[in-house]
Amino acid sequence: MIIKLKNKENLIVKDFIFRCSIGKKGLKKYKIEGDKSTPSGNFKLGNLFYRADKVKKPETILKCIKITKKMGWCNDSNSISYNKKILINKNVSAEKLYRNDYKYNYFIDIKYNSKKIKPYRGSAIFIHLTKNYKPTAGCVALKEKDFLILAKLLNKNSRILLN
Repeated sequence: MIIKLKNKENLIVKDFIFRCSIGKKGLKKYKIEGDKSTPSGNFKLGNLFYRADKVKKPETILKCIKITKKMGWCNDSNSISYNKKILINKNVSAEKLYRNDYKYNYFIDIKYNSKKIKPYRGSAIFIHLTKNYKPTAGCVALKEKDFLILAKLLNKNSRILLN
């Protein structure tokens, strides 16, 4: 199944159209860490992560992982763990996944820069939650109700087409 981004503000999946937001600087073929753009391309989807202390496990066939307080996503381009889920420590810069806000109550890893990882090409690109559709730092964001519908529709071969 393919999820398509249309007009930089809608995700289309089967008969569903979900309003979304993307990076503040739009789509970019050659993304750079911190440039506030969403990478363009056709990407696999990874696991679905969720905050079990705030929300219930979603209905999906994707592998679901509970987010813990020490969980992070490495955004340190000089680390061998760059663009991977890690346990947070003082020596490596990482995006904290256990947040005080709602944005990562649920998220799905977009498999961007994940096979042959290139430093400085961008990390922690997710489908996560929004309440107001403000531009993201590079992710794709949906309202929670839409995210939960999307999660039900996805399968292990699902891809997201961002262009």
